[in-house]
Amino acid sequence: MSPSRHACQFSGVRLERVRASRQFAEGRFRNTAPVGPGIQGNPLPVLGEFFLGASKRVPPGPVPLVSPVESWMRRPESGFRVTWLGHSTMLLELDGARILTDPVFGERASPLSFAGPRRFHAVPAPLEALPELDAVLVSHDHYDHLCRPTIEALAKRRVRFVTALGVGAHLEAYGVAPELITELDWWERTQVGPVVFTATPSQHFSGRGLGDRNRTLWASWVLEGEKHRVFFSGDTGLTDELVEVGRRHGPFDLVMLEVGAFHPSWGGIHLGPENALKAHAMLGGGTLMPVHWATFNLGLHPWDEPAETLLQLATEQQVRLFTPRLGAVVEPTRWELATPWWREVTEGVLSPRPVTEG
Repeated sequence: MSPSRHACQFSGVRLERVRASRQFAEGRFRNTAPVGPGIQGNPLPVLGEFFLGASKRVPPGPVPLVSPVESWMRRPESGFRVTWLGHSTMLLELDGARILTDPVFGERASPLSFAGPRRFHAVPAPLEALPELDAVLVSHDHYDHLCRPTIEALAKRRVRFVTALGVGAHLEAYGVAPELITELDWWERTQVGPVVFTATPSQHFSGRGLGDRNRTLWASWVLEGEKHRVFFSGDTGLTDELVEVGRRHGPFDLVMLEVGAFHPSWGGIHLGPENALKAHAMLGGGTLMPVHWATFNLGLHPWDEPAETLLQLATEQQVRLFTPRLGAVVEPTRWELATPWWREVTEGVLSPRPVTEG
């Protein structure tokens, strides 16, 4: 039996908690709305897009990176700083705590070392260069959010892990000590140092192999420090539950929403740019940071379309965007203008960089 399948065989307290969840029924977790991962509508046009648009789904040149290591040696003056390391992996420095989200440092978002979506760019800093961490947050168990080699390396640091209900079984299988794992159902919370983590509803699905679809829960996340609070979507489609998240926990200093790997045929489980702006409004507004793009080819759209479309729509709607370069160590409260750095790859046009970037 593979480690992934073994990890989903719950027992003891974990099994009791899974069975007690309102989201768990007939052996599977479920969304509040009857939404699943299947293709909606006629699949033939989707197949056409898959074969015809392949060349545009990969950057035509090197993706620009900034090394964050030297900047990490200095504490953020505002108390809040973000380093985007690719896809949904970020180092958040929040009111004295350092939190790593959905850490994927591996070459592929795949169970295989020789096949599957491969990185467009190197990670701006290697795992061993990361500063001391207070917590690692894992939103759900998909391969582009939960990377086994990365978890095995982080397990040696004996850092706290916070994740959704059931995902801890994977973490244990990959070497994380059980006493360092906290699993949360929706609306449950835990505190690590000065930061309170709350698992909030999302509309997605889970699974890492044959037979384990929706055996573990997925969640979005609210992180609240003494002075700052942020929202991290993990993976989600547009759901009315975001209004309740904003009502209970907003306003947010930063709203991090997934914008890549979207398509109308699976629009219920991913946001994309248009729905990200709707989700942002439902959460109460604030500064918006697009994540879950520019690292892996997981959709049918051109690699830069999520950011380009979001920039256009956000400008029209007067939404404040936070678009740091990969590896830049930036304090969102000191950010002024959106930087379309991706155009340097596709057009060779140098865009102005805010002086606050690291």
